[in-house]
Amino acid sequence: MDNQDMTDPLAASFDVVARQDAQEADLATLRSDVDEVKGRLEKVSLAASRAPISGSRSGSTEMKSFVNGFLRHGRESELKSMSIGSPADGGYTVPREIDVEIQRQLLKLSPIRTIAHVVQVGTAGYRKLVSLGSVASGWVGETDARPDTATQKFAEIAPTFGELYANPAASQAMLDDSMFDVETWLATEIAREFARAEGAAFVNGTGANVPQGFLAAPTSTAIDGTRAFGSLQYLATGNATGLDPTAPDAKLIDLVHAVKPGHRQGAVWVMNSTTLASIRKIKTAMGEFLWQASLVDGLPDKLLGYPVIESADMPDIGAGAFPIAFGNFQNGYLIAERSATSILRDPYTNKPFVRFYATRRIGGQVLDSEAIKLIKIST
Repeated sequence: MDNQDMTDPLAASFDVVARQDAQEADLATLRSDVDEVKGRLEKVSLAASRAPISGSRSGSTEMKSFVNGFLRHGRESELKSMSIGSPADGGYTVPREIDVEIQRQLLKLSPIRTIAHVVQVGTAGYRKLVSLGSVASGWVGETDARPDTATQKFAEIAPTFGELYANPAASQAMLDDSMFDVETWLATEIAREFARAEGAAFVNGTGANVPQGFLAAPTSTAIDGTRAFGSLQYLATGNATGLDPTAPDAKLIDLVHAVKPGHRQGAVWVMNSTTLASIRKIKTAMGEFLWQASLVDGLPDKLLGYPVIESADMPDIGAGAFPIAFGNFQNGYLIAERSATSILRDPYTNKPFVRFYATRRIGGQVLDSEAIKLIKIST
């Protein structure tokens, strides 16, 4: 055996080791590249999660000027060429992106707004005609005379408007931080304050510079067609301080069927959480709960087959109170609003904080008094 034959296996073994070393080096390089890509993706994801609403940083010129010029630094000169109002009219009208975000959050936070009939108006002098009955009709033969029908009667709805305002504040240091999402913060703060104030007005508003709440409307025990237009019918519990202890479910069933079938489609219950806790304990004579928990996430629980809306502004159960409402609020309660929100920037009143005084005009009133019924704690 010559020397060449003896060295071939040894050389081959060294070649295998070299190839393994090369493969491990390639794998290490690949891992490094993967880690670098992951790091970049995490940075992109973080930046995306902190991006402002509606992609405003890459959005319209109006939005960029409003946020960077006016909101952050108070430079009104950048807004002169833009059709978004003027200080003489009570403030600059916010760009549509912010207004849409305010409206979206109001729908989540304001319970009555989610079920009522909402219209957008351009003036506080909004009027709406409501029919008080159908036109007379009848049957005739093919060649019979057609007698004149009775003239239909109408009532005019003129909701009372009030100016709703919110006054959130942020420090100048927060506004100077380019990563501070001022658009979303401002929309959220305004919507939260608007929802709190309008929620109380839509239920208990007096109608004096605020919307008239449905509980502020006149009430009567008279049935539909006999009581005055605009008055809500109520059923008494038969107990001076609470629900009927012998058959508490009976009045709830009566209330449902006091509403006309056409209004019962889409009807809901409205009460606060304290009243709801009492209602959830009620059982039928067969020992079954009236309350029906929702089996689908996102859908409301039901009472006697109808959804329940919680409103913190509804009164508790007590003598003379109206703690429970039932009906079709889409047909029964009107909310009219000028959707444009105006903002004034005030950096002087509470230094070093900058206040943003936001206003919007909103009105409300009972639309069809036959569509909403009440329970009254009374004998």
